[in-house]
Amino acid sequence: MRTILIAIVCAIGLGSCSDQSGPAEPTPRQVGVVVAKPEPLVQGGAITGEVRARVQTDLSFRVSGKIIERLVEVGQSVKAGQLLARIDPEQQKADLDVAAANLQSAEAQQTQAQLAFDRQQSLFRTQVTTRAALDQAQEALLTAQASTKSAQALFETAQDTLSYTELKADADGVITARNAEVGQVAQAAQVVFTLAHDGDRDAVFEVVESAFLRPIEGDGTVTLLSDPTQKITAKVREISPTIDSATGTIKVKVAISSDAPIPLGAPVVGRFNYLPQDVIQLPWSAMTSKDGKPAVWIIDPACSVVSARTIDVAGYETGSFVVKSGVSAGDVVVTDGTKFLRPGEIVSYVKEASK
Repeated sequence: MRTILIAIVCAIGLGSCSDQSGPAEPTPRQVGVVVAKPEPLVQGGAITGEVRARVQTDLSFRVSGKIIERLVEVGQSVKAGQLLARIDPEQQKADLDVAAANLQSAEAQQTQAQLAFDRQQSLFRTQVTTRAALDQAQEALLTAQASTKSAQALFETAQDTLSYTELKADADGVITARNAEVGQVAQAAQVVFTLAHDGDRDAVFEVVESAFLRPIEGDGTVTLLSDPTQKITAKVREISPTIDSATGTIKVKVAISSDAPIPLGAPVVGRFNYLPQDVIQLPWSAMTSKDGKPAVWIIDPACSVVSARTIDVAGYETGSFVVKSGVSAGDVVVTDGTKFLRPGEIVSYVKEASK
């Protein structure tokens, strides 16, 4: 009996000692990490556009009038000097007739003045007439000659004006647009046809401004939307310095050789790559939020304590994102287990993991 009592007392004593030791320390949370390290990033993109002529001209009459004849259609190939359309030339013909009559009258007056001067000059040699009469005849001749020159200029201007009633192609090319019909009264300088000149072509793209803020590496490629297997090397030729207020985009022109079998107006896809640059790239799982801003969990290697740090994101890639600022080379960033962390928590991780 005494033995049983002693055993009970010992058990109670051991229980009391156990209670005084306190609760056990929690096990640090196991997380996955990467060590931030700059790596070269090669980005690119694909944009859609259409093929246009390198040189494109808007053709218009230089005088106003009623269109009486149109000789070409959209899509038709034309040669330099080919007649495209004609306006009613009756008014211009009448002006030319008036100018011709004035020229004939001026020439007749010049002829009379020339005869009078020659006569006075002959009489002056024989001392029959006075010097004043000779000077007067010479003045009349000079006036008649000036009137003839003026009438000649007006006549040539009337001829040019009559020629302006015919609209002709200024180069070999293809008619891509028509903005007037027979019977319509066309005003001077009103666009009637658009002519795409033969020769080199451009692939024209409307892109957001940020797409070409970084320099492009080498040449890009252009492919037909209907035939992706046909790739043509192309080089960026022109980037517009202004933004289209209606679309918020800029116009980019990519040079295409005239030998490329791509028709005008064909939809194309352009592909390009940026020059590589060293950036810190982290997996999607590393991103968290702090005060509504993007952030990541950083581990202090000295004590394994985590803290949330806000970052600026430069870009989003498939399965990863590019850090603009907030993370430095050598920082230990948590990639797995971020949802359950709290500031100041001690974690456990494999230090050999790196990126």
